[in-house]
Amino acid sequence: MSLVRESRSITRKFLARPQQEGLGAVVRRSIGRFELRYFDPFLVLDEFSVSAPAGFPDHPHRGFETVTYMLQGAVTHEDFEGRKGTIEAGDLQWMTAGRGVVHSEMPAPQGTQKGLQLWINLSSQHKMIQPRYQEISSNNIAEAARDGIKVRVIAGEALGVKSTIYTRTPTMYLDFTLKPGSHLQQPIPKSYNAFVYILEGEGIFGQDSTTSSPISAHNLLLLSGFGDGLVAWNKGSKILRFILVGGEPLGEPVAQLGPFVMNTQEEIDQTIEDFENYTNGFEKARHWRSEARIELGY
Repeated sequence: MSLVRESRSITRKFLARPQQEGLGAVVRRSIGRFELRYFDPFLVLDEFSVSAPAGFPDHPHRGFETVTYMLQGAVTHEDFEGRKGTIEAGDLQWMTAGRGVVHSEMPAPQGTQKGLQLWINLSSQHKMIQPRYQEISSNNIAEAARDGIKVRVIAGEALGVKSTIYTRTPTMYLDFTLKPGSHLQQPIPKSYNAFVYILEGEGIFGQDSTTSSPISAHNLLLLSGFGDGLVAWNKGSKILRFILVGGEPLGEPVAQLGPFVMNTQEEIDQTIEDFENYTNGFEKARHWRSEARIELGY
């Protein structure tokens, strides 16, 4: 494991509290809420929990990517191009919306479905590209384990293994599980903005493990821009699980209206016109209704 000479410190901490989203779904939103509208290049991070018939029926996107990582249960997705599938526990869908996608994300019929959805901004030169999907089943996600640490490499590299995901906006996305007593040192590219989101247990993050207090689940930790990596400890009696996410800042203006993210208000106005008139990427939305929406009767 590469050593971290100077760990990035925590600059801000947020507890993601439950809120309603979509059609009866519950999300814990950290990035994208009023205290933190944008953390370049990241637009939204939701930890979602949803049970049928609640969900996320037909809705559009333009100008960014959505990364859906299932933690429990399953979600069925379908879009106006006829793509359809089910993302199960441990599976990943990396969707580049580009110039336009209208899709539906609905939970499996039984039980509570849980996962993470991250929105990653696209640069101005990529906002209007053709939509693209990358899907990886759980057993094909790169994994490594060493000294009480296990990592699932969603994007980027850790413990000597690399993800096969192509990231148009350069991104790292690592799912770490630390056993009690373990200690992590994970390099982060110096140019990246980075954050930690704790899923389970509690841990200490930063250079000094003796004076820092443990931080518990559902907290988002924004990391400073100084340092060449992250140092973390699990000094508790239970496992610690968290994601470490980093990305190359775009440094561009952001104009956002819900599921549309562009660079200027004029581009947002054009996107609304395109969507309402079924043009410029939204042509197939005119006559499309998802099976889930038809079943719901609207």
